[in-house]
Amino acid sequence: MGCLVSTPQDSGGNRRRPGSIGEVSVYVPGFRIPKPVDFSLSLGDQLPKNLMERLSALRTRVVVMAGQEAPTVSRTRRKSATQHGGSTLADLHQALQDYLPVLLGLVKDGSQLQHNVQFAWMNQEDEAEETAISNAWYEVLSVLHLMAMLSLSQANLLLLPRTSCDGYQPKVSEENRRASVDIFLKAAGYLDCAVRHVLPQFPTSLREDLPVDLAEGVLRALCLQALGQGVDIQLGMAIDSAKATLAVKRRLACEMVKYWQQAQDNIMNLPLANGWGGKHRLFIKWKYVEAKAAAYYYHGLILDEGNTEKSHGMAVAALQAADEYFKEGKRSCEAFNAASPLSRNPPLWGTMKYLSEKIPKDTSSKVRINRDLYSHEKIMETAPTLPDFSLALKPDEFQLPPVVPSWNEDNVGGGQASSNHLKGERR
Repeated sequence: MGCLVSTPQDSGGNRRRPGSIGEVSVYVPGFRIPKPVDFSLSLGDQLPKNLMERLSALRTRVVVMAGQEAPTVSRTRRKSATQHGGSTLADLHQALQDYLPVLLGLVKDGSQLQHNVQFAWMNQEDEAEETAISNAWYEVLSVLHLMAMLSLSQANLLLLPRTSCDGYQPKVSEENRRASVDIFLKAAGYLDCAVRHVLPQFPTSLREDLPVDLAEGVLRALCLQALGQGVDIQLGMAIDSAKATLAVKRRLACEMVKYWQQAQDNIMNLPLANGWGGKHRLFIKWKYVEAKAAAYYYHGLILDEGNTEKSHGMAVAALQAADEYFKEGKRSCEAFNAASPLSRNPPLWGTMKYLSEKIPKDTSSKVRINRDLYSHEKIMETAPTLPDFSLALKPDEFQLPPVVPSWNEDNVGGGQASSNHLKGERR
């Protein structure tokens, strides 16, 4: 089972489409919003009254809070943000954490109750405005997705530069940068759990009917995006550290390229809708190009330390590639910000602030010096291959919480599902 209902985009619904989302350091492709559910109609007398009321109250809390948060989270909220990313985000995240172990009772031991309730959520990246499915695993998947989006929103608030006490240029504190890496790993952990432990619960036919917001490619791309941005922060901290060598910086930059390349590979062929979805694709393209600029820059500096004509020629080619990717990154950034909903860049800081000053200057200098020393034929016309490093940053290991003890009572109905139920046949 798993009855599915998709509401087309032109049905006159109330999907949020903000005109502008303000400053963006971390892109969040909107919040999927749950629609109200009457558990008493779906479950009848199959649950004890107290458990039914608890399940209903917890989900209603999520519905109300998500509905209130969604219109504001898409805008930069500098005044209301706490040092940990805004109390309302944390409150909604806690509400989801409280709901999840009670919700999981519906799928406990393959219970047929998992197919009794039709859960409906408003989409953001799919053409269909909302999708309703009679399968509690759909609800679990949607909860994990929203928990990840909340985490990415929290990271965005932490990584918007603040004017410093000394009156100099706005900057992001080291405390916020370190906290954001932890949050990125947490978001990646939710998404990794969704892909590895929740999606396999769906039969193939039902997985194909999931909204694109919850498609495996989008979930994997978001996970890789979180890891890629985490490495970006690590690279920025390495740039600020006198102890970090060029080799360390090159490795981080090359790892960042792989994360963003894999993110792009996962999302490029998916039918993302215009708006949140199209802008998501542009964000990943932009960050992928920026990562390549950083990687070729540091690769070029290391090659230039060699003592042969060949190494100097390769260094020039790498630095020229860095400069070209840097310019392409600017164009990609403009395309991202111009796409609906409109956005803008915060003041430059971190990795790109440093590289925006160093890449044009060092490329011009190295190219001029080496062209003076060697003939045109000695200069490689194609960029050398970047080193291939294994990826060090991994998602936090998030596991679905245990079901609350109240589901173990003898008077909880549902029993074991038939083989058809377990296969998730659609009605």
